[in-house]
Amino acid sequence: MVYLWTFLIGGFFCIIGQLLIDYTKLTPARILVAFVVAGVVLTAVGLYDYIIDFAGAGASVPLTGFGYSIAKGVQRAVLTEGVLGIFTGGISATAGGITAAIVISYIVALFCKSKSQ
Repeated sequence: MVYLWTFLIGGFFCIIGQLLIDYTKLTPARILVAFVVAGVVLTAVGLYDYIIDFAGAGASVPLTGFGYSIAKGVQRAVLTEGVLGIFTGGISATAGGITAAIVISYIVALFCKSKSQ
């Protein structure tokens, strides 16, 4: 049952993104930012923890999960470092994922040939 809910909630986030692409004039970059900000806002008001508990990876993997990670990192850093944590917490909490994305993108770029448009 856990896998079903993970799939459904993750798919729901994808449906929202697809609807935004199809029925609005928002660019993909703006939609990406909207998802990250939505994750931060839902974490700030205390709702995203319930979504994570219910859907697991279906809620933590998409872009809203990145916003959740940033917000949780800031919350932890503010508790331990004070006001300076506002500036450092989000980056330190997501540094592993950002680094992995950069390294994997570089490796893929080494083996793939770009096509001119």
